[in-house]
Amino acid sequence: MRWLRSHVALLAAVIAGLAAAAQAEESFHIGRAATPGEIKGWDIDIGHDGSNLPPGSGNVERGRVVVSEQCAACHGADGQGGVGDRLVGGQGTLAGAKPVRTVGSYWPYAPTLFDYIRRAMPQNAPQSLSDEDVYAVSAYILNLNGLVPADAVLDAKTLAAIKMPNRDNFVSDPRPDVR
Repeated sequence: MRWLRSHVALLAAVIAGLAAAAQAEESFHIGRAATPGEIKGWDIDIGHDGSNLPPGSGNVERGRVVVSEQCAACHGADGQGGVGDRLVGGQGTLAGAKPVRTVGSYWPYAPTLFDYIRRAMPQNAPQSLSDEDVYAVSAYILNLNGLVPADAVLDAKTLAAIKMPNRDNFVSDPRPDVR
């Protein structure tokens, strides 16, 4: 019982601290509202259906080059992993005792692969790849997983049309889009 009281007291103190910080911001005018330009620079999310994909395109061969220059140190030249996650393989393992979650076995929507790469990769320089290079890296990874042919060129239309093998094993979020 003493443990519970101490944790409740700690939680109350944290809540009070957060409330005080919020009040300080209002009272002392700490910080400022983001400008529309600043918001636009970070409003880069891509919908699972491909909504908000940018113009441009990229092919598998260019993706191979970009991966060798920007991604292979962590994910390996062929996407088999290293210090970074494995990106290739794992098909048919999700129901087993040791599932291998990769782009080809687990990822539900191809456009969200573009979103993740553009937003977070390479880890040491996120958002540094051009949209064309992100399309190309997406094409290369999807090709390594047998989901697009070696001569594939991806753009907003072709990327959104790809049906990932595990798509139907995810449950859609019923909440409305707040955009």
